[in-house]
Amino acid sequence: MNIIGAGFGRTGTLSLKTALERLGEGPCAHMLPLIGDDERCRLFIRAAAGELDCLDRAFDGYRATVDWPGAYFWRHLIARHPDARVILTVRDPREWYASVERTIWAAGRGPAPPEFAVFRRMGEAVVWTGTFDGRFGDRAYAIEVFDRHNAAVRAAVPAGRLLEYRVADGWGPLCDFLGHPVPAEPFPRLNDSATFQEHVRELLAAGGADAG
Repeated sequence: MNIIGAGFGRTGTLSLKTALERLGEGPCAHMLPLIGDDERCRLFIRAAAGELDCLDRAFDGYRATVDWPGAYFWRHLIARHPDARVILTVRDPREWYASVERTIWAAGRGPAPPEFAVFRRMGEAVVWTGTFDGRFGDRAYAIEVFDRHNAAVRAAVPAGRLLEYRVADGWGPLCDFLGHPVPAEPFPRLNDSATFQEHVRELLAAGGADAG
């Protein structure tokens, strides 16, 4: 693992995943590709229950990770991969909460077909119960968890190993941090709320889905 994204979902993680892969730092793990990947989902469920050795298999084949479930296991990952760079994606906490509430929280509360049951269990284990203690609906508490998480990452990761990053800043800080030239193409902007909601509609039209 070369790059560990410690930021929560809905902080620009899908855009960052795409950017890292365009820089040659992929494959990059993210919640969305886990939809339908029951084998990996089960490994993450076991890891959330304390079997952290499962994470090597869960991340097998990936050179980077962003979003959940990786962000839930960030302490283990930075210790397991001491040479990996760490990226903490951030945004305004209130904007972040509103974005999660109308996207992945809303999608996770709706109906989903049986073939997505394992994915939903994984999301519950690492996000709604694992990260937010079953209290995401309590706005003040969820924002407190968000702020406390970001502060813990800043405190634990040495400055030279950590990039605190807003995807609105584009290629420059990311490429400087990773030692890559800036690509001659726009930075990917992929996961605003409207795009997310369209993605969910497409998944449901194709047979139904949860989304993370």
